[in-house]
Amino acid sequence: MNSASINIHLVPPKHPAVVPQLIFLLLLQVLLVLEAIMLRRSIAQARRCWLEIRQSRYLSTAPAPPELRRLHYPASSRSRRCQAGQETGQLSLAQINRMLKANEHSHILPRGPTSHGVLGFHSNTLPSNHPSEDRRSSATCLLGRGGVLFGVFDGHAGPSCAQAISQRLFYYFTVAMLPLRTLQELDRAVEEDRAVPPLLEWHKHPQDHSSPDGGAISFHSLRNYWQERLDEDDEEDNEVTALMDAFRRLDYDVSVEAQVHLSLSSPRSVCFSLSSPLRVALSGSTACVVHVSNGVLHVANLGDSRAVLGVQEEDGRWMALSLTNDHNAQNPEELQRILGEHPASERKTVVRHDRLLGLLLPFRAFGDVRFKWSPEMLSRLYDTRPDVLSAVSESVRTLPPHYLTPPYLSAQPEVTRHLMKPADKFLVLATDGLWELMHRQTVVQLVGNHVAGLQQQRPIVPSADTTLGCLQRLLLERRGRVQSVLEDQNAATHLLRHALGDDGYGSVDQNRLARMLSLPADLARSYRDDITITMVHLNDL
Repeated sequence: MNSASINIHLVPPKHPAVVPQLIFLLLLQVLLVLEAIMLRRSIAQARRCWLEIRQSRYLSTAPAPPELRRLHYPASSRSRRCQAGQETGQLSLAQINRMLKANEHSHILPRGPTSHGVLGFHSNTLPSNHPSEDRRSSATCLLGRGGVLFGVFDGHAGPSCAQAISQRLFYYFTVAMLPLRTLQELDRAVEEDRAVPPLLEWHKHPQDHSSPDGGAISFHSLRNYWQERLDEDDEEDNEVTALMDAFRRLDYDVSVEAQVHLSLSSPRSVCFSLSSPLRVALSGSTACVVHVSNGVLHVANLGDSRAVLGVQEEDGRWMALSLTNDHNAQNPEELQRILGEHPASERKTVVRHDRLLGLLLPFRAFGDVRFKWSPEMLSRLYDTRPDVLSAVSESVRTLPPHYLTPPYLSAQPEVTRHLMKPADKFLVLATDGLWELMHRQTVVQLVGNHVAGLQQQRPIVPSADTTLGCLQRLLLERRGRVQSVLEDQNAATHLLRHALGDDGYGSVDQNRLARMLSLPADLARSYRDDITITMVHLNDL
């Protein structure tokens, strides 16, 4: 429609009562014409952006469902919430974008058999804790069957465990999957003091955390693992079994390394760096890892991070398919599992206030040895090594109450296998900080619209009782959704922006977003958790 040639014909009414209706229709048509002009400009901009994106074959780096759990403010802090909104300075759009995009990362995988159906990924992380307790990893397997690995890790009682697991777990899975002949070649290279061929090609953001300390201990444990595989002389060709073995073995090694470190160290010589075995073992971490190989997804989950598949149905609509289950008190099967592993006499104490022994939210995690070691070992630690306790988080300095029949915490993952279909377009891995703010269907819809490059537009059909004010609001909301798709080239950043600034209508409230990002460090944790997101692009649209 050309805005310069608008012809509106009015017929003189026979009855005066018809005049208001004609005025309403006239204004309605004018609004629709203006909307068409605005949308044409937005669509043209979107197409230009999308053509640039498609030339590189991938995005460059540069009412909610009933299950939606919106942002919950502390019950006792309603007035503090208002005060926080008044006291925090208003951030500019440039400042907001710098904060949201500081840790964003994108990577395009070359097409071919080595991509295994993965086109690339977008990732981002936004801290709430200082330092952040979340970590992320992505890597391509270079030996054996290959494949691509992605993971998000949500730490607690400090970042040490999440840091260690994010750096070591992929190696354990690779060793679990390698043919015995390849393991023999690796071991021979170590024996002959030759360079060991790389197992993984890491895809890291320059600012991602890394801990060079403890590398010798980690490698020694990894080598012990592959030597035991060689001794067993058992070829492993099952990704499900390999993932489960890798999770369990790494958690076992974390525990053993801490015990050895404790027994060999005097109070004067013990190391308390963030990567020290004791700090790794006394803190904890959930993990959600996906291995993509030859068109098959294997997802291993431990805790309450999630993996959700974005599926595009034949009519173009988006559907969210969960590939993980939460391991906490909200999962009835998980609750029955943990209760069944301990005597009936502990039924009232194993889970209290939806927490393990009244303390820990996830029922499965790496580390957290104070929920796994024997009471005697923990008592000896707490009674004789105050130097150790003074260097770790205050939350782990005491023996848990009602600690009678350990272990209470498991590191056995739940593994899901999914055969990729053409309709499977992307996978979203995220720590619970995202899922506390957004429902999975909302996440998939936002990413689907973002990856497609253009928000689907549906015609507005006004009803008999539609007012001009209501119509204008609907048009502004729809225009806002089109513009929000163009605001971020990184899908993970797009999700962060909407999670923190959602206005309830699918758009971003800039004032709310600014307030959420400008909360002081000591207050931010009460309103949101660390958030880490990785969106894996599986099939072209």
